[in-house]
Amino acid sequence: MSDRIKTFIIDDNETSANLIASYLAEIEDIAEPLVYKNLNAAYKKAVDEEPKLIFLDVSTNQASAIEFVRKILMLFPSTKIVATSYTASSSLIVKAFKAGVKEFLIKPLIKNDFSEAVSKLAKQIKNNIKENSKCKVITVFSNKGGIGKTAIATNVAYEIAEMSKEKVALIDLNLQLGDISTFLELAPSFNAAYVINNLDKIDKNDILSAFEKYRDSSLYVLSDPQNLTEAQAVKGSDITRLLNVTKEIFSYIIIDISTNFDEKTIATLDNSDLILLPMILNLPSIRNAQRCFEVFKKLNYHKDKIKIIANRVIENDEVKIEDVELALKQPVYFKIPNNYSTIIGAINKGYAVSEINQSSNISKSFRKLAALLTDNFTY
Repeated sequence: MSDRIKTFIIDDNETSANLIASYLAEIEDIAEPLVYKNLNAAYKKAVDEEPKLIFLDVSTNQASAIEFVRKILMLFPSTKIVATSYTASSSLIVKAFKAGVKEFLIKPLIKNDFSEAVSKLAKQIKNNIKENSKCKVITVFSNKGGIGKTAIATNVAYEIAEMSKEKVALIDLNLQLGDISTFLELAPSFNAAYVINNLDKIDKNDILSAFEKYRDSSLYVLSDPQNLTEAQAVKGSDITRLLNVTKEIFSYIIIDISTNFDEKTIATLDNSDLILLPMILNLPSIRNAQRCFEVFKKLNYHKDKIKIIANRVIENDEVKIEDVELALKQPVYFKIPNNYSTIIGAINKGYAVSEINQSSNISKSFRKLAALLTDNFTY
């Protein structure tokens, strides 16, 4: 994937748009811009593409242009918008800057002034990208149910929150059969569909309040929709938008998703820094994992993005860790011991495992896995 800055030009004057494009072609780090004459068409494309830099002509349709700025920045707060105009009353300039515009350039554009302003914004955008990369997105995925992925997602998220004391999001994107709220005995007022449907209307603080805080921890939970129609309406692009905004609020995002390789799952995996692939030590589970790796290869995921988690491990299992590694040609990243009674006891009580029995082998295992995933802690 190119690291050049995705750029839009929105200008109904072809000559003006071409001039901006020609100036941008000489600036390092700026990708070839997409050009639009119509605000509505540009907005629809922006929702999917998330441009980092937008040049917006506000000479005409000023009210619509200012509203466009507000809507875009609600979705993508780090996007930089440059307003351009042949006329510039003081009231228009004030409205533009209040809406969130970063630069206001008068036409006809002076090349040196334009290049200086854009180079400054490009540097800011690059720095923002580095800042956002501080948020680590970890998805727990399996193409087969009953492997323990929800228990892993729930307990790893809790342990990371306890270790880091930073805001950690646990998002249930198993949109029709999610169990996280049940595992943690939560009765959330809002869900993922609500947040997605309101991303362009609510600010960061409101988004955070839509997550249910888990007791006195720094873990925040976003549940799956209870309504089947709401769940079916969510698209892959919606999940990308959700994660883009959520990354700016949380230091870690842990996601539990469905077992299907559908549009929503792939969008989630694409936006993840790590994919935890839990499996158990038997031949059907190995075969399912092989199918997953076949798909991951088609999706061009680097092998280091995938971390195999051997779950419910019994030391004298007939199938060994070495057998799994030989079959999958990939090392097992971590193994979690089998401790059904402790796990089910925690689920029935609605707690994370370590809150029920901190000294159990499985509690220690979840803490160690969390430490490995955060990179900043030792166990």
